[in-house]
Amino acid sequence: MRAVVQRVSRAKVTVGEDITGEIDKGLLVLLGVSVRDSEKDAIYLADKILNLRVFEDAEEKMNLSLLDIKGELLVVSQFTLYGDVTRGRRPSFIEAAPPERANHLYEAFVAEAGKQVDGVQTGRFQAMMDVELVNDGPVTILLDSEKLF
Repeated sequence: MRAVVQRVSRAKVTVGEDITGEIDKGLLVLLGVSVRDSEKDAIYLADKILNLRVFEDAEEKMNLSLLDIKGELLVVSQFTLYGDVTRGRRPSFIEAAPPERANHLYEAFVAEAGKQVDGVQTGRFQAMMDVELVNDGPVTILLDSEKLF
């Protein structure tokens, strides 16, 4: 499972004219699921993200987590995180999980995060979404449950 985690002052996702998720200060997570992922990966990554110390303390050091600041979380599925462009110029998505499996693990991630964060916001799985954000810092972290980076 891969995630692009961005510290935001605000973010929202719309599908057509509908806002499906909107947050103020917190984290926007773009989440991709691979063919090798399991619920164990979802639990691991949710815990890792919620406890990332990427928010500043009183001394302006990144020492606080989303849980510490009682921030908000917006999770958006993004299978393109498994796009492979090592050959040619058109991405191959062979490593991305098929939709049914990916949705199950995406929902498992959201449920796990929801155990510690009230009202986790989401996009809409398999929909064409517009994601708007104000990246605070900017702070952007890449995570992979297989610890590739």
